[in-house]
Formats: sequence, C-alpha cells, structure tokens
Amino acid sequence: MSTRTAAPGAAGTRPARQGTASPRRLAVVGLVIVAALGFLVYKGLTSAIVFFRTANQAIAQRAQLGNSTFQLEGTVVHGTVHRVGTNEVSFDIRQGGATIHVENAGDPPQMFKPGLPVVVVGHFVGSTDVFSSDQIMVKHSQQYIAEHPNRVRANS
Repeated sequence: MSTRTAAPGAAGTRPARQGTASPRRLAVVGLVIVAALGFLVYKGLTSAIVFFRTANQAIAQRAQLGNSTFQLEGTVVHGTVHRVGTNEVSFDIRQGGATIHVENAGDPPQMFKPGLPVVVVGHFVGSTDVFSSDQIMVKHSQQYIAEHPNRVRANS
C-alpha cells in the first residue's frame, strides 16, 4: 500500500477553512457592538430629557446648563415683545428678580401676550444670557381656568 498525499485542493480533500473568526476576535467585535449600542442609548436618553428651570434658577445655574436644552419659566415683561421677521418674536421673561432675553423662532401661541406666565423650550446661546427658543407654551392662570373651565384642564 502506498501513501499518497493529495495536492491542496485536489478532489477528495477538504480545503482549509478560511475566514473563521477566533473566539477572541468575536469577543472584541461583540464588545464594540455592545459599547456602540450603549452609547446610542445614553445619548438618546440624555438628549430626550428636558430640564425645567425658573428664570432665577437658570441664571444661577448658567455655567452648569451650558448649551443644553431645557424648559424655562417666567412671566413675559411688558414693553419687551418685538416681532423679528415674519415668524420670530423676541421678549424678556422675569421670575424671582431675574430677567432673561428670549429669541423665539416660530409663531407664538395665540394667547401669548405680556404679563402672562410662559414656558419656553430651548437653550442659552454660547456664553451669553440670551435664550434661544423654538417653542412657547402659555401657562394658564387660575383666573383663566375659572373663567374658561371647558377650555383647559385645571392641572395644565
């Protein structure tokens, strides 16, 4: 009986397995995928959270807030509402002795006017105390709720 060795790739022989990943390589790839998914979840959750601050809290925490998005509450100051362009408005809000200038992109709600409490959503611009907003929500006073009980829920 003679012993013959077949040439690589010859009929009846199994070619060497190519492209098989080692367990270590699979672990590294799995770790990278898990880290990427974790990062995406973290960024999604932190950008979806909108913090609520009053005007005086926002001024006191200006350095910590940086350019993060949050909700800012205050009362629209009389004599400060000005139209800028076709669908922008600028105004000041005041609460607890602090006043913040707001520049809002978009039309304000129909009930928006000086003297009413509002909540604006946005962020400070750079290192300034100018608040850039893209949403204004008018807070309904107890007097308004009493006069128009069918228009708004009492806990709005």
